[in-house]
Amino acid sequence: MSKDSLLPLLARHVLAHGLGQASLRPLARAAGTSDRMLIYHFGSKNALIADLLSYLARAYAAALDAALGSARARSRAEVIARILAQGEVPEMQPYTALWWEIVAGCARGKPGFAPAAQAMIDELLDWLEGQMPADDPDPAGGARYLLTLIEGAMMLAAIGHGASARAGLDAGLLAGGRVPS
Repeated sequence: MSKDSLLPLLARHVLAHGLGQASLRPLARAAGTSDRMLIYHFGSKNALIADLLSYLARAYAAALDAALGSARARSRAEVIARILAQGEVPEMQPYTALWWEIVAGCARGKPGFAPAAQAMIDELLDWLEGQMPADDPDPAGGARYLLTLIEGAMMLAAIGHGASARAGLDAGLLAGGRVPS
């Protein structure tokens, strides 16, 4: 087994069971190997978690790419609508749940969570920047702005207020009528 062959197996386990079950023995069982082999391949548990979360960020972006196609959005509002629609797809729900678990770990100061989350956000911002309209005046700034809106809308949806999040976006509370293009 190699590091690259272990990551999909570890990712499947973490998506199904969360990071709370991400101690070495359960991860090793899920991958059909030993905890010592995981340390051999990754160097440490913190490195394993960082590599795993990076892999999951890339897998999430790839899943969005596959669902959304290669065409760039025509406006920032379309970017948000497309991503939020994908967030409702059952196959994407484990990614959302895992993300909120990571955010909670950061808020609690759990070791290794903040750097891993920052790396995940960096990858997602790069991906989101590539989704911005071709004529966007500030793709990097727009990606950060939209990520803030998307994260807020997803958080509201996770606690049962998805309709109010969508209504807020539709009403353009931040932009006087519509999300800026």
